[in-house]
Amino acid sequence: MSLSRIDELFCRLKAQKRLGLFAYVTVGYPDPAAGWELARMVLDAGADLLELGVPFSDPLADGATIQRASHRALRAGTRPEHAFELAARLRDAGYEQPLVVMTYLNPVVARGEDHFCADLAAAGVDGLIIPDLPPDEAGLVGEAARRHGIDLIFLAAPNSPDDRLRKVAAAATGFIYCVSLTGVTGARDALAPGLNRFLARVRAVSGLPLAVGFGISRPEQVRALRGLADAVIVGSGLIDRVEAAPPEQWPAVIRSYIGGLRAAGAG
Repeated sequence: MSLSRIDELFCRLKAQKRLGLFAYVTVGYPDPAAGWELARMVLDAGADLLELGVPFSDPLADGATIQRASHRALRAGTRPEHAFELAARLRDAGYEQPLVVMTYLNPVVARGEDHFCADLAAAGVDGLIIPDLPPDEAGLVGEAARRHGIDLIFLAAPNSPDDRLRKVAAAATGFIYCVSLTGVTGARDALAPGLNRFLARVRAVSGLPLAVGFGISRPEQVRALRGLADAVIVGSGLIDRVEAAPPEQWPAVIRSYIGGLRAAGAG
């Protein structure tokens, strides 16, 4: 059985002794045409994996930056199917990095679990993150994901009790998304205290790679996670910089930001 793109990526990262850099973009932000360019620029700048966030009207896990991006994308007419179209367009353009879709449960159920996962697979998507889906209620989604070869990636938080971490470990494939703090997404100046102890708790119950997100935005945070995690996920910090720059400066801004974070993960 061949390895998935996500499994192959973590094998390469381990061989290179490098922390993976995963980047989040909101589908359709700031509008569908510019969203395509933004996704392409992020991958060209060196992101190892691209997380495509489906804008949602009630993004309970997201902080102010991604809420603003989602609101703008929704006002531009972005719908869940645009995530499939963006992924397919990236594959047609020759991008081979793993692609993961992040969405809330409502759009998945509305489309139908099997239909949603079939569309992901047809578009070349490798994984699915649903922040409001607990592992013990993931039966239909989990079955559909397995049927279509999609990794179902669960979140674990510092306040998750050990029995919850064991359920996450049993249900997850691909990697475990370790939330670095108790709260919502958004750039922070420093890592949360006790993060190393939390990651050790997750390591104790799972052999899957660990990717740390929520609040990761600076090279020094990435350096501090070398040897503790397998990858970091950056979203709000990237969108903050895109928001602050005119479009003609995006390529340089993104290259500098992604390049600096990637270099920090290499030592």
